[in-house]
Amino acid sequence: MPRRLNQGASPVWGDVGARPAHTVYGTMGTASWGIASGRASLRPWGGCGRLRLGLACLGAAGLVALAGCGASKPGYCSDRTNLENSVKGLSSLSFSSGLSAVQAQLKKIETDANALVSSAKSDFPNQTSAIKSSVDAFASALKALPSNPSAGQVATVASDGARVVSSVNSFVDASSSKCS
Repeated sequence: MPRRLNQGASPVWGDVGARPAHTVYGTMGTASWGIASGRASLRPWGGCGRLRLGLACLGAAGLVALAGCGASKPGYCSDRTNLENSVKGLSSLSFSSGLSAVQAQLKKIETDANALVSSAKSDFPNQTSAIKSSVDAFASALKALPSNPSAGQVATVASDGARVVSSVNSFVDASSSKCS
């Protein structure tokens, strides 16, 4: 048992009503403040206290580790959402919105598609390749479109746009188990 350094009132809380004065034990190691049975005392580390602390730390570390397991989604999930929103923005446009509105939406689609392809190509090589090729074809067709396009030229651009939508939907289906 450690030697007794002080007997009398607790140096921190003072006398606690009619309870006996607290004894402070000196040790060479670290001490902790504890409250047991309504009495505050300075107790040395050791015995059950060290075991409880170790178990508490182990439990806390386990909870932190479990919180990280399975809770987070892959980075490409947010890229997928961004691309989905860009494609939806394209479908909300009409030809009366003008060619510049479609071109502006294409820039968003290209940016979001490139981000998705970069982040997901190792997990979904076929789907990301399809997205890249369909977006590239759509961009080429739109850039080749004259200021006064014919119905056939507009149909070609619309067909390429539909391929973009289809390739994005294919990726969404393939990645749904990881991004849901």
